[in-house]
Amino acid sequence: MNSENKIIDESKQGEAIMVETENLVSTSSTVKTKKLFLESYGCQMNFSDSEIVASILMNKGFTTTQNFEEADVIFVNTCAIREGAESKVRNRLNDFKRVKLKNPKALVGVLGCMAERLKTQFLEQEKLVDMVVGPDAYRDLPNLIEQAEDGHRAINVILSKEETYADLTPVRLGTNGVTAFISITRGCDNMCSFCVVPFTRGRERSRDPESIVNEAKDLFNNGYREVTLLGQNVDSYLWAGGGLSRRDPFGKKETLTEEQKANSVNFAQLMEKVAMINADLRVRFSTSHPKDMNDEVLYMMAKHNNICNNIHLPVQSGNSKVLEMMNRGYTREWYEERMKAIRKIIPNCGISTDIISGFCGETDEEHKDTLSLMEIVKYDYAYMFMYSERPKTLAERKYKDDVPEEIKKKRLQEIVDLQRKHSAIRTTEGVGKIHRVLIEGFSKKSDEMLMGRNEQNTVVVFPKQNHKKGDYVNVYADRCTPSTLIGEVV
Repeated sequence: MNSENKIIDESKQGEAIMVETENLVSTSSTVKTKKLFLESYGCQMNFSDSEIVASILMNKGFTTTQNFEEADVIFVNTCAIREGAESKVRNRLNDFKRVKLKNPKALVGVLGCMAERLKTQFLEQEKLVDMVVGPDAYRDLPNLIEQAEDGHRAINVILSKEETYADLTPVRLGTNGVTAFISITRGCDNMCSFCVVPFTRGRERSRDPESIVNEAKDLFNNGYREVTLLGQNVDSYLWAGGGLSRRDPFGKKETLTEEQKANSVNFAQLMEKVAMINADLRVRFSTSHPKDMNDEVLYMMAKHNNICNNIHLPVQSGNSKVLEMMNRGYTREWYEERMKAIRKIIPNCGISTDIISGFCGETDEEHKDTLSLMEIVKYDYAYMFMYSERPKTLAERKYKDDVPEEIKKKRLQEIVDLQRKHSAIRTTEGVGKIHRVLIEGFSKKSDEMLMGRNEQNTVVVFPKQNHKKGDYVNVYADRCTPSTLIGEVV
């Protein structure tokens, strides 16, 4: 990516909240009508949203295609979290120009966070697309497509305080048929100074727990054996009737009435509801926030064997001053205490994180604080980026992006090198142990080998024998690569 660098273990990409990749899908249908090409970039919330988009349009008779050159409608679900993500989308839109040259009736639309951030700029200045649709306006897609077909440039980027798409059944795209994602919240109220999400996805609101449980039951009955509960901050999930964020305009949590408390469902309680569907349904979640992750969640994880011992807990920086400038709501000491609680209550928990190098004004000593925290925690894996200033964020308005590019790169490389060392250590600790593994499919390197993940989200590879996708097996790991355990079924 242009001005960024990152290290991502390929085996972990499906769990990351900041992964930049693409998703091409193909679904057959007996109704041969208009063809839809749908491509997604960014976090898993975007991929989950794409499944909602597919559900809405397939109910209107669309089928999907892997070949954008034969598509009648092309949608790109976008990410605005970093400059490199937006550059990638712009390059992709130029690819789609070829389609419109061959087929002037073909339509191109931008969905998601980048659509919300740039709004009419795509239509008026850049003239790259026919439709611009924000993440809360997907129900309006059939109407917007009709507008575009009539020659009008169509836009709906209105953010909602209520929309959760809870009544829609997502069409599972590009899935292995074993693991799936369930969105439990939308939006974010945290207002981290570097982040555009509150502006592109709106205020935080929680989804009706009954609809979440029903979706998980439906997935299990259709052969899925693992669900990941998704939200920008899952720990702040709270259903108190109506599902709206219980916060005042300044982001502080409002006090619930006694009646609301008695009938409310928090994240720990929601997890238990999903876990109790069936002991063979694994439950994961992403992403947690250090200021909101409480011991109730940890004890709930320890209580149920099918809630995976794996937590993604973004730290961003190991220095309290930088964390304050980032408006993260916690100190280094608070984060260390959370780590101690996790290790005490769930001793074998896998922990991953996000780290930003070169935030505004970061000194060498503050950078070293991040390295020292990494040494204390020893993360299983991490998503690591150079700071990328985003328009209209608090950091862009209040601070100067004054760390030189070469210094950012140098610090990032030090973070990357240290994480590689820690990832290898954490993987090696799994050698000589038996791991319960959910089989997801064939290994990337051989059809004679299967792969799956253990509770800690580490990839485990083993001979195929008579096992199949969706089975649980116990694998004794006798060796490993820096990121993958290798063994035999016992």
